[in-house]
Amino acid sequence: MMILLRCTIFVATGGAIGAVARYWMAEFVHLFFERGFPLGTMVVNVIGSFLMGFLAILLIQKFPHNVEMRSFFLIGMLGAYTTFSTFALDTFNLFAQGKLGFAIFNMVLSVILCVIAAGLGVYLGVRY
Repeated sequence: MMILLRCTIFVATGGAIGAVARYWMAEFVHLFFERGFPLGTMVVNVIGSFLMGFLAILLIQKFPHNVEMRSFFLIGMLGAYTTFSTFALDTFNLFAQGKLGFAIFNMVLSVILCVIAAGLGVYLGVRY
């Protein structure tokens, strides 16, 4: 029971950090690019996918007994950092605004980039 309580605290702390990091990164991207296309969400998801792949290998395979670190980084921080629900709403809004090309481009490019980023993270994590 004590490990569950400790992991819950790590998940909550990581989640708070990940949510703020997501907000900051998306806002940072939109300092340089206009908001007509949800590039901030895409950048967050690609970075998060890379980190999830890399840290999953690093934390699960190389540090298998550190449940607290996995809880903090994978479930808490990256769970809050990545924004699939925001991606879904952004894409829906593009469809609703009649921007069909942007909506499809967002779906295809986001999925492809996130899968590549996760794979690259796994690749680098194995080699680390």
